[in-house]
Amino acid sequence: MSDSLPEIVQQVRLRTPARLLAGRSGGAYLTTTQLELRAAHAAARDAVRSEFNVEQHLGVDLINRFKLFEVSSAARSKDEYLLRPDLGRQFSSDSRETLNRQSVKETTFQIAVGDGLSTAAVAVQVPVLLPLLMAGARVRGWTVGRPFAIRFCRVGILNEIGTLLRPEVAVLLIGERPGLATAESLSAYMAFRPARSHTDADRNLISNIHQRGVSPGDAAARILNLAGRMMLLKRSGVRVREELPCEVSGQLRGIQQV
Repeated sequence: MSDSLPEIVQQVRLRTPARLLAGRSGGAYLTTTQLELRAAHAAARDAVRSEFNVEQHLGVDLINRFKLFEVSSAARSKDEYLLRPDLGRQFSSDSRETLNRQSVKETTFQIAVGDGLSTAAVAVQVPVLLPLLMAGARVRGWTVGRPFAIRFCRVGILNEIGTLLRPEVAVLLIGERPGLATAESLSAYMAFRPARSHTDADRNLISNIHQRGVSPGDAAARILNLAGRMMLLKRSGVRVREELPCEVSGQLRGIQQV
């Protein structure tokens, strides 16, 4: 059917994953559109409900390459995590001990990976994005903390990362709430010296990291550039605007992953 649509309609549909001008059968969706919506809804449910398995979702090679280790929030199960968002914003007591034992404190740049509401996003985007961030940070001469993965993670756990590890800039790569366009969208939440008193107003966000959104290469360039601005301005949040020179978006593509 799409081939029979006017060219301007085809061009509009190519620019967005939204189901625009999809056609109808009487007052209902076409059967193909209805089936696509049901499949997308099922993928979104699976992304939210599936359990985070670090080896399965990130891969042994990535784990070994960056000596990545696993911790957990205070939520003890997926059901508790979904019903108690507050527990996802703090580490369990065992995880605090693990972080104190295995992490390097007071680094320039610290990356954490959280399952959030989409393990599918973590599995698809992080294995590409994490090496680019690690390589780009080292090229800039920053000291980089040992990355770690967090089960049952909410964005507010950035505050605890700041309190325990005291990095200059902390980045949380976390699965976004899935929609009917994609279940594989990742967000990067960032904060300068995150503290217990921080709110969303003290954080910055680069979202929609996925195939039809922000590519991992462009996301890495934007994250590193924004981290540099935070270090320069000594703050983060609503008072920091992202200013990305055009040439930055392609500069990481030539960096050899190390």
